Amino acid sequence: MHRYAKSFQAVPQGPAGSQANLFGGFELPTSGLTDILVHGEEHSFDAEKVQYQLLTDPAMQQALGDRLNRATEICFDTETTGTDAMIAELVGCSTSTQEAEAYYLPTLDATTTKTVLSIFKPALENPAITKCGQNVKYDLLMMKRYGIHFKGPIFDTMVAHFLLSPDGQHGLDAISMEVLNYKKIPTSALLGEGKKNQKTMREVPVQVVSDYACEDADITLRLTQHLRKRLAEEGLLSLAEEVEMPLVPVLAQVEANGILVDVAALKEYSVQLASKLIEMEQQIYESAGGTFNIGSPKQLGEVLFERLKLPSGKKTATGQYSTDERVLQELAVEHDLPALILDWRKFSKLKSTYVDALPTFSNPNTGRVHTSFHQTIAATGRLASSNPNLQNIPIRSGEGREIRRAFIAAPGHVLLSADYSQIELRIIAHMSNDEGLIETFQRNEDVHTDAAARIFKVAPEAVTRLQRNRAKEVNYGIPYGISSFGLSQRMRIPRSEAQFLIDGYHASYPGVARLILTLIEEVRKKGYAETLYGRRRYLKDIHSANRQLRQAAERVAVNMPIQGSQADMIKIAMIRLHRRLEQENLKSRMILQVHDELLFEVPENEVQHMKAIVHKEMQEALPLSVPIEIGIGVGPNWLDAH
Repeated sequence: MHRYAKSFQAVPQGPAGSQANLFGGFELPTSGLTDILVHGEEHSFDAEKVQYQLLTDPAMQQALGDRLNRATEICFDTETTGTDAMIAELVGCSTSTQEAEAYYLPTLDATTTKTVLSIFKPALENPAITKCGQNVKYDLLMMKRYGIHFKGPIFDTMVAHFLLSPDGQHGLDAISMEVLNYKKIPTSALLGEGKKNQKTMREVPVQVVSDYACEDADITLRLTQHLRKRLAEEGLLSLAEEVEMPLVPVLAQVEANGILVDVAALKEYSVQLASKLIEMEQQIYESAGGTFNIGSPKQLGEVLFERLKLPSGKKTATGQYSTDERVLQELAVEHDLPALILDWRKFSKLKSTYVDALPTFSNPNTGRVHTSFHQTIAATGRLASSNPNLQNIPIRSGEGREIRRAFIAAPGHVLLSADYSQIELRIIAHMSNDEGLIETFQRNEDVHTDAAARIFKVAPEAVTRLQRNRAKEVNYGIPYGISSFGLSQRMRIPRSEAQFLIDGYHASYPGVARLILTLIEEVRKKGYAETLYGRRRYLKDIHSANRQLRQAAERVAVNMPIQGSQADMIKIAMIRLHRRLEQENLKSRMILQVHDELLFEVPENEVQHMKAIVHKEMQEALPLSVPIEIGIGVGPNWLDAH
């Protein structure tokens, strides 16, 4: 727990209760207390006075505002009523410009809110001042809703720590413990544990919130200095300053823009899926020889392994038969029921997770869906999204793609979709310098047909659809260390045939085979995998005596530079496009990023111009030795645009 020494010490007062010499002329008032932190064995700070001050007097608040606007760097944090920045209410703001000193300004009502915002607005909108914070995107979104737009450089301690330790924990509690050896006041100490009886910050006494908020601001400022230094030492400062930090306001804007969803269309589709699921259930019962609860793993296991006597009836720790996706895929070769179950699960998830859930995410104030993007989850550098997760909308099946039809443009607008064509394969060609692969892209030939022709030793025009599909799976699987077993499971083919495809691929593209070995060897030497832009992922298991752990690290050693370079590329494109939209004062808005695709809502009179600038900025984001192809489509909804 957080500790204090000797309770408190009174601060010497100047005339009329003011404090002497903080800003010149007069000092800001406090609660009359200066907390002296006592640091236990887990703390590294020297015992020190910390000046954490609750400011409510408008004149004193203005003095702070003047000081902030003269600073070169300020730490800023908001306290709010919830974690969703699109609906939460502001409770107060804290700030710090030097260690052991922080201030909290509460927003108790409409009048104080207006005053507090006016205090911070000049500094936050001053492009010469760097703003640091923890999860700055949240504060950007909050302030945007209150009419304040951050300008100038940003330093996010959460993002910085992620770059240094992609597989670590990036919450403020965890970072402060790891970097500063300091245990801060946990949020749960104020709000309580669990969701049921949890308070909001509005219900916590103002002085308690002030202590908590000031500590957060102080710690975040200290972390900024430590993490910036470590980024420079690790050669990651350029990645931080040129890509990850500039991306923060871009993502905030994309989230604020949101996307329009056709709720009526989703409800209609839900009815269709419900009907289809009923049909599928009848097929399942016929195949199983009777009815059972399809959604019950226990009952399914009994049907598969006891009634139908199928093999591989392994049991879990709880004594039930395992019926996960891998088990069902293996059994699908033996019987048609496992395949039917897999299809039923797919459609059931489609209905519950997307079709029925998406309308519930529509914001009551904007009428749009505002997903949250996360920079600090995927260790490869890819973005993730939640509430709702729009990164994982299924696109392989026609039914999955149909969900995209429900994402629509506002009246007078269209949706413009732009995606990188086969970008990871192009990155592989660039990194491997494989002559055959480079030649295929330079001639603008079909890379999957070319691979099939080489593997099966036939002329390109003689390649069958099945052969091309086989080659496509290999093209996307080989660079990620897929085994003959994994390939056979994915394509439902014999393992010997899968091995034939893998051997044929390596023989056809020797440069890629060498690249795979080189990437693994580099990680063995350096301890980390690296993207074209210098993003790193440390892989301690590369030297593990455990074969499974070692092989997993080897797969990541190959996967991360490829997938991570693609992530860097589209992030740079997003930053460039965001700037173009602002500089040219366009009404078009970036509304979504899904791995290698960007989606824009575009007024009809800006379509041609947007096509040109989107193509240019995406193509030039991270140049390769092979052509970069951008596919651009326009339509009234996401499906038609894509």
